[in-house]
Amino acid sequence: MIRVKIFHNNDNNIVKIEMRGHADAGEYGSDIVCSAVSALSISIVNGLESVVGIHPKVTSDNLNGGLMIVDIPAVSNHDQKIMANALLDTFENGLRDISHNYSDYVKLQ
Repeated sequence: MIRVKIFHNNDNNIVKIEMRGHADAGEYGSDIVCSAVSALSISIVNGLESVVGIHPKVTSDNLNGGLMIVDIPAVSNHDQKIMANALLDTFENGLRDISHNYSDYVKLQ
């Protein structure tokens, strides 16, 4: 099971994402749940970097249980903050939908 924790600050902005585990919803290379979560997680990091212009700290280890930790840096620029929050909220909504539809394989906390 993929377990996802999303941490918010006092302003309800996402400041950290932790994902651990594997979906095991299908054979390696054919696991649509894993593919969906992977696509979202890679897209959020790429979007923050290429669209917003901020560089989150990413820690990953696929071999030891599947791990991805994304620490989002504090953003002071108003426009960057709005863009980052929009991307991060969209990421959270996407994961919520996946965890709702595939609750045996993904748990969002």
